[in-house]
Amino acid sequence: MSHTETAEKYRVVDLLRRETVGGFLLVGAALVAIVVANTPAVDAYETFRDTTVGYAPWHLDLTIGQWASDGLLAIFFFLVGLELNREIVAGSLRAARTAIVPVFAAVGGVVVPALIYLGINWGRDGAHGWAVPTATDIAFAVAVLAVVGKGLPAALRLFLLTLAVVDDLIAIVIIAVVYTESVKPIPLVAALIPIALFAVLARRYAEWFARRRWAAWVILLPLGIVAWALVHASGIHATIAGVVLGFMVPVRTGGNGLAEEFEHRFRPISSGFAVPVFAFLSAGVAVGGWNGLGDMMTDPIAIGVMAGLILGKPIGIMAATWLTVRFTDSELDPSVRWGDLAGVASLAGIGFTVSLLVAELSFPGDLHALEHGKAAILVASLFVAIVAGSALAVMGRRRQARALPRNAT
Repeated sequence: MSHTETAEKYRVVDLLRRETVGGFLLVGAALVAIVVANTPAVDAYETFRDTTVGYAPWHLDLTIGQWASDGLLAIFFFLVGLELNREIVAGSLRAARTAIVPVFAAVGGVVVPALIYLGINWGRDGAHGWAVPTATDIAFAVAVLAVVGKGLPAALRLFLLTLAVVDDLIAIVIIAVVYTESVKPIPLVAALIPIALFAVLARRYAEWFARRRWAAWVILLPLGIVAWALVHASGIHATIAGVVLGFMVPVRTGGNGLAEEFEHRFRPISSGFAVPVFAFLSAGVAVGGWNGLGDMMTDPIAIGVMAGLILGKPIGIMAATWLTVRFTDSELDPSVRWGDLAGVASLAGIGFTVSLLVAELSFPGDLHALEHGKAAILVASLFVAIVAGSALAVMGRRRQARALPRNAT
């Protein structure tokens, strides 16, 4: 194994370890929200979530729930931008031959769930929610794989990470294009000024910002906040500002660049605070007992979301992977089997964070559709985590059992 392959393997293992805790915090916050939303405390929960805070003249008079989805998730998307930037410059997306399979797999994992959803909701009011089942939650999916994936090849983990990163990129494009009704050019052009200044400072003084931890908070953070506010005022979803700023941070090919340093510093804030708080404020869905659950299960919106995540994701990923391998020069890593790949493709059906955000953007004025869509995301994601996770655990144990006689000799 080459030095580059060894470094990439340890990077994947390190990322898996860091994402595990964040994934469980995310799930825990969502479960607490569901419990609270189905108890007498729901009134206090909704009052808190819907409380408006902020400066109205700057269009920042948002509810606490909106601050979580527009503000806190910008931190999450900043990390996504850093990860995408690093993968393109020095990671698995740098070489087309190794990147093409998970990239096309991610595209298939977006297109097929969207088509399934549209097929179920065609001609109905809920058809505009087609993007809800297209997302993969990297934190939750990687956390499950880290727990159950002992014995599985590192290449399989890298495939999931690359697929999820590309999936996030597609989700960013969908949010920016589909869910932007009108753009105000003056704030958008004005946002280019702090973004450009952020980029110049981050690139010119990268080593200085890496050595002095306080500098990013005092200099770069205010620029990021101004850029975020201006993008929000322009009508484009403000989380896009986080992605753009993430791409402005320089990446060093050999590692230990400012992007790597920022990812190390800010990931705990994202996975330990921003994303769990968003999940708590977004996942509070009142089930309404068995009757309410039955009503949700017969709603075409919920059926489309669950079918897209549970069936569409693995079908799209597997079909796209097979077509890519069959009709291009690319190939799967020799250690990865199609059965292993099917398990990971199913695991990609965990939507959660980004799916919840897209649901809020898809059904802003329809509380009934929004609650059913969110409930379907939670049900499908938990179902996929249990079923796909169990299957991958079995595959890992079988691989370990087959390897024991060889290791013993």
